[in-house]
Amino acid sequence: MFRVTREIEFCYGHRLLNYAGKCRYLHGHNGVAIITIEGPDLDDRGMLVDFSDIKSAVSTWIDDNLDHRMLLHREDPVVPTLQEMGEPLYLLDQNPTAENIARLIYDESLKLKLPVPIVEVKLWETPKCFATYRPD
Repeated sequence: MFRVTREIEFCYGHRLLNYAGKCRYLHGHNGVAIITIEGPDLDDRGMLVDFSDIKSAVSTWIDDNLDHRMLLHREDPVVPTLQEMGEPLYLLDQNPTAENIARLIYDESLKLKLPVPIVEVKLWETPKCFATYRPD
């Protein structure tokens, strides 16, 4: 089995609803999404998948949808104000935790039709904290 990984850096802001700590306030992160792809066979170039193919698909989606945006629960009371101000938002049906953002990136990456399946997405929220989403 072969496995390749691509790191994608992006910046985002968020806050967590129903949370007692500092993350209940609007704040930002320099996040790193780590996309892992796995498969048993190499192509005629000797590659599982070209790293640039991961970048052009997944990185483009992240740049267009998550980078430099506020990622918020769609029921967050600050959403109407930020929309009125023209702030770029990405709204989720759940709290924008690192776990849920990792799953979002995984789910959206499936729609990009890469030639080999993504098996795992890690989201580093800080240099010391990350969450992993890997389907069963």
